[in-house]
Amino acid sequence: TLTYAELDEHTDRLARRLIGEGIRAGDPVVLFLERSLEAVVALLAVVKAGAVYVPLDVRYPADRIALIIRDSKATVFLTDRDLTGLGLPEQARTIPVTGVADHPADHPADLSAGHPAGYPADLPPGPQITARGAEPLPRIHPDQPAYAMFTSGSTGVPKGVAVTHRNITELAADERFPLASRARVLLHSPMAFDASTFEFWMPLLTGGTLVVAPPGPLDTTTMSRALSEGRITGLILSSGLFQMLAEDDPAALAGVRTVLTGGDVMSVEAVRRIHQHCPETTVLNGYGPTETTVLVAAHTVRAPHDLPGAVPIGTPLDNTRMYVLDSRMRLVPPMTPGELYLAGSGLAAGYPNRSALTAERFTADPYGPPGSRMYRTGDLARWNRRGEIEFLGRADQQVKLRGFRIEPGEIETVLCRHPSVAQAAVVLGEIRAGDKCLIAYVTPFDGGRVDIAELRAWVAATLPDYMVPSAFVQLDALPLTANGKLDRRALPAPEPADTGAAAEGRVPRTPNEEMLCGLFAELLGRPSVSIDDNFFHLGGHSLLATRLVRRINSVMGVDLPIGALFNNPMVATLVEQLDRIGSARPKLRPMRRMGASK
Repeated sequence: TLTYAELDEHTDRLARRLIGEGIRAGDPVVLFLERSLEAVVALLAVVKAGAVYVPLDVRYPADRIALIIRDSKATVFLTDRDLTGLGLPEQARTIPVTGVADHPADHPADLSAGHPAGYPADLPPGPQITARGAEPLPRIHPDQPAYAMFTSGSTGVPKGVAVTHRNITELAADERFPLASRARVLLHSPMAFDASTFEFWMPLLTGGTLVVAPPGPLDTTTMSRALSEGRITGLILSSGLFQMLAEDDPAALAGVRTVLTGGDVMSVEAVRRIHQHCPETTVLNGYGPTETTVLVAAHTVRAPHDLPGAVPIGTPLDNTRMYVLDSRMRLVPPMTPGELYLAGSGLAAGYPNRSALTAERFTADPYGPPGSRMYRTGDLARWNRRGEIEFLGRADQQVKLRGFRIEPGEIETVLCRHPSVAQAAVVLGEIRAGDKCLIAYVTPFDGGRVDIAELRAWVAATLPDYMVPSAFVQLDALPLTANGKLDRRALPAPEPADTGAAAEGRVPRTPNEEMLCGLFAELLGRPSVSIDDNFFHLGGHSLLATRLVRRINSVMGVDLPIGALFNNPMVATLVEQLDRIGSARPKLRPMRRMGASK
C-alpha cells in the first residue's frame, strides 16, 4: 500500500530524472511495463514532467512494438525489463522502474485515498503539478496531450490517438458515474487499452483508492479474488468479461457498487444474472471509441427484463454532444438510422503526426459552437423513443471484437505481405455458435498452397493476439459480386481443419491427457482434440481461456493459473504443469464429454 505522500515522493524523483534526460513538455515517453505499482509511478512521473505517456502492451509482437515506437517518435522508455531485440532507435534511452513497493505478485496492491499533488478535488482546468521542497515542475496546459494510445489502422499501420488533460479531468468530474468519494477502483485492463484511463484516473482524481490487480492475464477466479481482497466498489469491464463473470461467478460482483461495461453489444441475460445475485450493484452500459476519452455515453440498466431488444448505449455525458446524421450531414428524426458523430469535451486532440487523417475524421461541427469539431465514428445508430442512442452496427468495414476496434484491412495487409499469399480477406464470423471471431480467407500464388501454420505464425509475429484470426481458409479465388467487389456472403464457413488442428496429432496416453483433451474439445466445440493441438490455433482466445482454466480446476481439482495455459497451450505440455501442481482429487478416471455419444 502506498499513500499519496509516498506516491508523490516516488513520482517527483522519477519526473526529475526524465527532465534530466532532456524530456520537455509534449515529448512522448513509452511505458513498457507490466501492470504494477511501478507502472502507476511511471505514468504519473511522465505527466508531472509535462510529457505524453505512450503505453505499450508487453505482450505485443516485436514488429508491432517497432511500428508504434517509430510512429510515436519516442526516444525515452520506462521499463521493468530488458528491451534488447525490440529495434529501439539509436538515440533511445531506457530508464528502469523497479522497487517502488514490495507486495505479493498474486494479490492486489492499492494506493490509499487522498488527492495527488496537482489534481485537486475541484478539478479546475489547467492544474499545476508541484514538487515538495523543490522548484516547481513544468506547468501543464489543460489542452496539452496527456497520453497517446494506438489503435488498429486500415492501412496496416496502427495509429495513435492523443487525449488531453482537460479530457481526463472532465471525465473524472462527470456526474454520470455514481462512484463514492472513497471508491476503490480496480486497475486490471492492459495499460495500452483505453479502459485503463478510467481505472487509473477516476479514483486518483476523486479522492478514492486505486487497487492494482496482479500482473499478467486474469481468469475469472483471479478476478473474483481481486475484487474480494481489494474490496472493490468501482469497476469497468469489457462486455465479454462481464458476460463471463455473469456466467461463471455472478456473486463476485456483490460488493461492487458500480460496474461499467461496454466495447460490444451487452447481453440482457448477463445483466439479469448480475441483478439477481447482486441487487445492490448498479450496471451501466457505456460507449466510446478510442478517439474519445474512454466514454461519451452511458445507460444505467435498471430493469433488463423490461428491455424489448438490445441495451441502449444511452445519452451523452456532461459537455458531450451526439448527432445521428444522414449522408448529407442532416440530423435524422428518432427511430431513423444514420451515422453517429461525436462532439464536446471528450473528443481527443487527434492523431499525432497524422494531420491529413486527423482532418478526415475530426471535422467541423456545424451544430456546435464556432470553431468546434466532431468525430465521425463510422457507427450506425438511431435515437429511440426514450431519447437514448441505440447502436446498430458499423457503416464501414471496421469490426469490434471483445472490446477492441479492429480494421480488417490491417490484418489483410499483413497476410498479403506473406510470399505465398496472393489475396486475403478477413471477416468477423463464428466457428462456435455465439462466439464471434476473426476468419481469414487467402488465395495462393499460381495455384500453389499456403502453409497455414506458417501463415498463422507470420501474423502472430506482427499483430497482437486479439487480431490473429481464429481460422484460416484457403480458397482458389475470393468470391466476387457482379460489380467485382468481394462477396462476403459467399465466403464459406470454416471447416475444423481451418482452425489449426495438428495434421498428425497424437492421441492421449494417460488419464490426465484424456481428461484435458476432453475439456479442450468441449470448450472449443470440436469432436476431438489431440495432445499436440494448440488451444489458440483451434479458435481459443483470452476469454475462452479463462473459462477453460476454470473448468479444468473444477473438474480436475487443481489450482492451475491462467498463465500456465498461455505458456503451454497444448495438452502435451500443459499436462506437465498439472503433474507439478498435483491433484487434490483421487486418481483421475477418463470422463465422457458433455454431448458426446456413448
